Amino acid sequence: MKLVGSTTSPYVRRTRLWLANENYEFINLNIFDAEERKVLQSYNPAMKVPMLLDGDQPIFDSRVIFRYLNNKLQRETLTWHDENLLTLIDNANDSLVTILLSKRSGFELNDDKLIIKLQHERINNTFAELEQAAQNGDFDHWHYPAICLFSLLDWTLFRELHDLAAYPALNAFKTSAMDKPMVTETDPRL
Repeated sequence: MKLVGSTTSPYVRRTRLWLANENYEFINLNIFDAEERKVLQSYNPAMKVPMLLDGDQPIFDSRVIFRYLNNKLQRETLTWHDENLLTLIDNANDSLVTILLSKRSGFELNDDKLIIKLQHERINNTFAELEQAAQNGDFDHWHYPAICLFSLLDWTLFRELHDLAAYPALNAFKTSAMDKPMVTETDPRL
């Protein structure tokens, strides 16, 4: 089994954290390098990470990879509430990626631009909802939604994309997860 990705991607990190005790090969690519993007394209025509290759079976997208591997390994069952939390996490992550790529593209980012305004609204609303979920104990168990939340929060801080000071339950959750398997090994700062 091969996992193709980038050490700085929160989507790749969530998959690596979930696979902490599994045997697989990790292919680390710099997805912004032109030559390595060609390698990525040979694995995934959408040129997104992560991508899993299990034998001859390619699997694209972190949520689909999770479903595929969870079905194969029979590790956990998600409720519809868990699925909704994952959707919120993914939406915040997607909005933050949009902001990061906009910055890297040299776009002037101000809140009067519709696309930026919408991203900030989505991020603020989503983090408020995730804060409440953390207060309710929805992430007390280290399962896939908690892993995804941790990856989002740590990546947000790593990229300095959003101030998380207003979310004490999310910060407490992030701090409590620092001793989990593979957290240090998958740190994008290393």
